[in-house]
Amino acid sequence: MGFAAAVLVASDRISRGEEQDRSGALAAEILTGCEHVNEVVEVRVVPDEKDLLAATLRQWCEDGIGLVLTIGGTGLGPRDVTPEATRAVIERETPGITTALLVRGLRSTPAAMLSRATSGVRGRTLIVNLPGKVSAVGELVPYLLNAVPHAIEVLSGVPEDYDRT
Repeated sequence: MGFAAAVLVASDRISRGEEQDRSGALAAEILTGCEHVNEVVEVRVVPDEKDLLAATLRQWCEDGIGLVLTIGGTGLGPRDVTPEATRAVIERETPGITTALLVRGLRSTPAAMLSRATSGVRGRTLIVNLPGKVSAVGELVPYLLNAVPHAIEVLSGVPEDYDRT
């Protein structure tokens, strides 16, 4: 069972053309290489604006995208509002995903403890916040994809052969 994915990059500098998006592009490349991803619908760069981030997330959920990865805006900076935008949209948090990604990140850098990232579900869409660093995306997206296909399957409706034991 495949699913569609999208990547939302939160960055004032990239949205103004002052920097090139490398992290969102890498996330899309990794997603495209995943056998379970039917297509990467879009990679969109927006400024660090809570309302704009939340509106994009809501629209993509309504469009039926199975997985939305947000890149950036998860730190301690005054313009880092991705977690707040995500919490404004999701219906249920997925703390296991958030914790697993934090623990995985801590294996590479103690700075991972400064992350305020979150994750959760709206309808049948899984939304996961990731840091903006290219190295973090390269490490965390493949790790996340170990569990995402099953999560998307469950969100789509419990399969008949689902093991309840």
